[in-house]
Amino acid sequence: MSVHLKRNKTNIMRKSVWAILGMVLLYSTQSAAQDHVLNFLNSLNKEQLTKAQLEFDDPLRESWHFFPASMWQREGVSLKELNASQKTLLHAMLKKHLSESGYTKAMKIIALEDVLLEMDGNSTMRDSEKYYVTIYGNPKKDKLWGWSFEGHHISLNFAITQDKVSFTPRFFGASPAIIKQGKRKGERTLEKEQDIALELVNALSTSQREKAIFSEKAPDDIITFVETSVEPLDLVGIALKDLQKNQKKLLLSLIYEYLSAMPEELAKKRMANLKKEQLDDIHFGWAGATVLGQPHYYRIQGKTFLIEFDNTQSNANHIHSVWRDFDGDFGRNLIKEHYENSNHH
Repeated sequence: MSVHLKRNKTNIMRKSVWAILGMVLLYSTQSAAQDHVLNFLNSLNKEQLTKAQLEFDDPLRESWHFFPASMWQREGVSLKELNASQKTLLHAMLKKHLSESGYTKAMKIIALEDVLLEMDGNSTMRDSEKYYVTIYGNPKKDKLWGWSFEGHHISLNFAITQDKVSFTPRFFGASPAIIKQGKRKGERTLEKEQDIALELVNALSTSQREKAIFSEKAPDDIITFVETSVEPLDLVGIALKDLQKNQKKLLLSLIYEYLSAMPEELAKKRMANLKKEQLDDIHFGWAGATVLGQPHYYRIQGKTFLIEFDNTQSNANHIHSVWRDFDGDFGRNLIKEHYENSNHH
């Protein structure tokens, strides 16, 4: 056997080993996450369980919103209905299905309810305990199941098979994005999603900005709002391939900031797939002002995904941001793959 063939064989073996290790890591991570969900379910009494657990094919699984609970009735069991030990188990669930930074963002968003309560005194609308968890299916015996965690400015939706996870739609919002009064004055939420994008748009040349900025006025909200499924929007803005090296780095960092809310190994895998499959398809589009404190909007669109960010409300101090997958929202791609590969279907 030639030296060249030996090297190729060695490289193939190494890649195979790393691929197997990656699958084992993902499976063990998912197994641990499943255990946390089961621990939470087992802690619930009969009344709580009736609220918290629905069939996987329940139509409510694909219904989502980011309005306060007083404006949008939700399924599931709320934080308010859980005792201290049950809340601890729920937080363990969240930590296993999010990264450290994703969990921190979620907790900061929930804590903003107390800030809003101080500002407007509306205890009916502003309640940090009106966040709801719902489990769809039975993670103990089902090969396909999911769960959601939702309330004002948070919507986390997971669909899970034995070795894969869907995490979209994933919505994070922040109001106020910058706290301007009180003991937490100066605190910011979702600041990286804001600052990296501003740095990118202001790093563009005049000719690049003419491509990137598709409207002088920002829309009032994210375009896709709370649609159950979305299709690609009009392809606006500047293509990643038309950016300079430092600008490309900023755009990829911005995309990864959204992905990094999920566990690290899943985020890195998704980012690697984006780089491998669709870099030439990714566009960055901007609307509105290019300075902090004035209304603006941006979106990043690729072949399989869409990111939207809007900061126009409350004197441009109110962020809405979302990641959507065109074929994978609510695990539709996983569900299709699951049934295609299941012997009994």
